Amino acid sequence: MENRVGSDRLLAHWRLDESGGSAALDSSSGIQDKVSYSLLKGRFSNPSDPGWRPGISGGALLFDGYSTWITRQASLAPRLDDAFTITAWVAPRSYEWGAENRLSAIVNQHNREAAEGFVFGLFRHGAWSLQLGSGGSWHELWCRHRPLEKGKWSHVAATYCKKEGVMRLYLNGEQTAEMSLPDDAGMTLSGEDLLIGKNNQSTVLAEAFRHNMFDGLMDDVRIYGSALSIVEIASIFKEPLASHGFAVPAIPYEVIRLDRTPMLSDRHRPQYHASPPVHWMNEPHAPIYFEGKYHLFYQHNPQGPYWAQIHWGHWVSEDMVHWRDLPIALAPEKGAVDPDGVWSGSACLDEFGVPALFITAGDDSASPNQRVGLARSKFRLDGDSDLTYWEKHPNPLIVQEQGQGKFGDFRDPFVWKEDGLWRLLIGSGTSDGQSGTALAYSSADMIHWTYHGPFYVSDPERFPYLGNMWELPVLLPLGKGADGREKHLFLISPLGPGADVEVFYWIGEYNREQMRFSPDHEEPQLIDVGDFHFTGPSGMVDPKTGRNIVFTIAQGERTPQIDYDSGWAHNAGLPVSVFLRPDGRLGIEPIGELASLRGRQLCSLRDVTLEEANRELANLQGDMLEIQVEFETSLADSMVGIWIRQSSDRAEETLIFYDKLAAELGVNREKTTLSTEERTRGIQSGRLDLDGEALKFHIYLDKSLVEAYVSGLKSLTTRVYPSRLDATGLQLEGSPDTVIKSIDIWIMNSIYQ
Repeated sequence: MENRVGSDRLLAHWRLDESGGSAALDSSSGIQDKVSYSLLKGRFSNPSDPGWRPGISGGALLFDGYSTWITRQASLAPRLDDAFTITAWVAPRSYEWGAENRLSAIVNQHNREAAEGFVFGLFRHGAWSLQLGSGGSWHELWCRHRPLEKGKWSHVAATYCKKEGVMRLYLNGEQTAEMSLPDDAGMTLSGEDLLIGKNNQSTVLAEAFRHNMFDGLMDDVRIYGSALSIVEIASIFKEPLASHGFAVPAIPYEVIRLDRTPMLSDRHRPQYHASPPVHWMNEPHAPIYFEGKYHLFYQHNPQGPYWAQIHWGHWVSEDMVHWRDLPIALAPEKGAVDPDGVWSGSACLDEFGVPALFITAGDDSASPNQRVGLARSKFRLDGDSDLTYWEKHPNPLIVQEQGQGKFGDFRDPFVWKEDGLWRLLIGSGTSDGQSGTALAYSSADMIHWTYHGPFYVSDPERFPYLGNMWELPVLLPLGKGADGREKHLFLISPLGPGADVEVFYWIGEYNREQMRFSPDHEEPQLIDVGDFHFTGPSGMVDPKTGRNIVFTIAQGERTPQIDYDSGWAHNAGLPVSVFLRPDGRLGIEPIGELASLRGRQLCSLRDVTLEEANRELANLQGDMLEIQVEFETSLADSMVGIWIRQSSDRAEETLIFYDKLAAELGVNREKTTLSTEERTRGIQSGRLDLDGEALKFHIYLDKSLVEAYVSGLKSLTTRVYPSRLDATGLQLEGSPDTVIKSIDIWIMNSIYQ
């Protein structure tokens, strides 16, 4: 039955049944074509083959959206000038935006600017097209009314015939579009390679990254040297369906999902921090507790480990420690409030107890292009206990008006309910563009909102590092202070000229009636002194325990080329409990549930000298550890700390330290790595006044990520990427008379299988 239709005209046929390796056989010519894939060389992990999966017939190839494509050298490519047909089974996993109005190519051999060759592929929101050059002009045939659905098999075909002067498109055996060409000059041939899954003229993003890539499954790709009839194309469509009951089979989620398995051997990727399966993330946000489970979402690009086409990724957990990957919760949609991006927001329960997500809806056709949107869980309709399915409200809830903050900067709604009203803060700046702020709104029904003005405005002359726009505002109750007044914690992330992109906070009083905040201290404070690694705050009051929990992103700080080679970028920080201490300062501690990750205890010492402790540490190694150290420092002790990720000859090592004389918590990364490609360098530090508190280090080391919590007052988050495999040693730093009151070290287990 194979090749029965048009077999005499079949010029190339990639069945994609290999199930392994880095070559795809063209069974028509016998040529083995190269399959590119970023993890083939295994720069930081075990080498991995491209994603071979079950297909519509036999096997299929899963294109990862940024590094997977098939190359046929131009000199060996079939000649397609007078007539051709291209057919393929495709199942997109996501849609690209279409940078420079170029297609995410299925098959192409072209140069658009020179009006040469052809390209057949997808575009934004699933539109698809055949385009070719003829007579010095570029011609485009589109199918927009029947977009290719994500996660489902579609049989697509495109034909061109010089004699008829026509191009046609077919979906599942039916013609969907046709266009006549203005002359009979024929298609102008291109000297480019023939590529499957990558555009010949893919738009450069950064270093190795390119746009205009296909993301999803592809099977049974064919090229014919004639324009097949609709009957022939319908027959090709039906060929593999006999084994599926003559219906297009559904694709199991595990076949097309983003799979973290190849990432598990990456020596730099954290294994007990929440992360997307693969590719890009920035801030986690919208935490919510519902029916015994914590849900946390995150900004995510499913197309690759770079920033673009942002979706909402989704995790679920019963303890905020062991997170499970769920399908993407929200994606940009044509005809919805968010056609150009689903940006950060928050979550709460609506008036019926249904989980609701407040989003920053991106719509580039509107001004401003950032609006507040809403999506509600459909769990009551389908019993979806994982909150996998969401329905978007058809219209934006809040559209920024002139005079309401910095026009055009209007994002990251934070929502809660109190006194019978829903309250909302959203990041913006002042109308004069001089300072950042959060704008305040309230609503009785969650749909209609009343504007109350700026929530709080700092002094831009005194604090220019707060920029002129504040992202990700968070307000959490802290209880009563020593003065008997109710206190709140207000968190923001600055943006704009001169902004220090960190998580700043104030403790102060919140006026519910006026929706205004008055800080107890005008100068903003830092939770973390790690310099840009602890950013993107979100928060919630944990209904189970009443704790205030803050979530953040732990930035990766690497070059685009390294992100490309690795297949991932960034991860979440550990959940942090924040609270008001009796002395009025903010307490900062990792959540206690993290103890469930402890494996074998490597060390437990009490009241020993630094030398005695280091003799014990000389026999210990690890890159996934929990370390607790309490120092008893003498007046002579200016600096104490602990070296981590230390190689045997100390050529690579990183020091977490506290300088008592300078009242400074810091990390020395001057020798963190010998690699000249890694950006991780320098000393990062910030002020920490102990004010008589005992010096206690609580450190979580997870591959490249380090989180140090000191005396419950400050944290320091940073990154380390040693080049040497033996850089796993530990050593305490201090003077000879330094006493270690206690030191405990545990191996930490991965939260992923």
